[in-house]
Amino acid sequence: MHIERQELSLPSRPYLKIAATLFVSTLSGLSPTLAAPQDQDAKVRQVIDDAIKPLLKQYAIPGMAVGVTIDGKRTFVEYGDASINPKVAVTRDTLFELGSISKTFTSTLAAYAEVEGKLSLKERVSAVMPALKGSALDHVRVLDLATHTAGGFPLQLPGDVKTEKQLIAYFKSWKPQYTPGTHRVYANPSVGLLGMVTAKAMGAPFQTLAERLFAEIGLKRTYIAVPAAEMKSYAWGYSRDNKPSRVSPALLAIEAYGVKSNAVDMLRYLEANMGVGAVPPKVARALEATHTGYFRAGELIQDLIWEQYPWPVTPEKLAAGNTVQMGRANSHPATAIDPPMAPRGDVLVNKTGSTNGFGAYVAFVPEKKIGIVMLANRIYPNDVRAKAALQVLSRLTQ
Repeated sequence: MHIERQELSLPSRPYLKIAATLFVSTLSGLSPTLAAPQDQDAKVRQVIDDAIKPLLKQYAIPGMAVGVTIDGKRTFVEYGDASINPKVAVTRDTLFELGSISKTFTSTLAAYAEVEGKLSLKERVSAVMPALKGSALDHVRVLDLATHTAGGFPLQLPGDVKTEKQLIAYFKSWKPQYTPGTHRVYANPSVGLLGMVTAKAMGAPFQTLAERLFAEIGLKRTYIAVPAAEMKSYAWGYSRDNKPSRVSPALLAIEAYGVKSNAVDMLRYLEANMGVGAVPPKVARALEATHTGYFRAGELIQDLIWEQYPWPVTPEKLAAGNTVQMGRANSHPATAIDPPMAPRGDVLVNKTGSTNGFGAYVAFVPEKKIGIVMLANRIYPNDVRAKAALQVLSRLTQ
């Protein structure tokens, strides 16, 4: 709605003059969003430009799609190219690889299984997967898989693990470096195993469950396998020497890093996580459950895959939780939060994601109903992504 201030022509009775004065004063105090939506959209775009344009130049990022949602009102800004040769511009509909942001869908499915009474996060992994009985996973909870505290998996599966039979053998022979629940070690195999456990508990293939979840949240163009008709919208990722790349199918890829999506769907995903827009009640409960804080590790509070920080947060603290060291199978002491921290609004919740040619970041502040999505087709530092996003969120919530 656009409201224009103008002189009011009213009879010269005193009480009407007073009323007119009050009415005009009220208009003057309206928020920018209500008084002039075009001005507000321009402000959001300028704030995004101020944070993002320097990154594009400094890290030679070919293209990026950025979206901001404020209480369901969305602004999109697109930069550069989804493909260098042939040249194709980025749009809000361009599909990017999400990398490890995919893990948040896996944890949501685990939470959904618990809502349905088919899985307990407190269960031991081998209790759900009998093939792993007698292994170290007799002592690892499902919760430990979802919080990177299982005991020290490597960042990636060993290269010689190529079949389902070899995968089970690998998990059965795995030896933890730490007592479960004492150290945070970021790793793809543990989250991949979380997806396997969830699929086993739900009695359906993981991909089927994930695609069903996408639909229930309202994601219309989010994929594990990009359909042929959508390949024209699928960006190419680029290495430092501008060689094009896309993620290859692999064991546990879909559970840990294999989802592709666009800025529109990812803003919808953040809105659903903040309770903006309707989703089925069980899905809403699962989404909220993933924001429960279970461990402290360095500056971050570890939720179910998501990571959170008290709001407002300083750039230094947010960057410290998003360093390379926090995300590459390095060990960090983890302190259990007992009882776990219930989901709350006065926090910033975030997640990074990367594949060989893509770098993504999402963050939201539930209390403010504000979120940001940054999807790029080149890897650049996680802490830089976080600082840029924080710059946008901070300026738009002042």
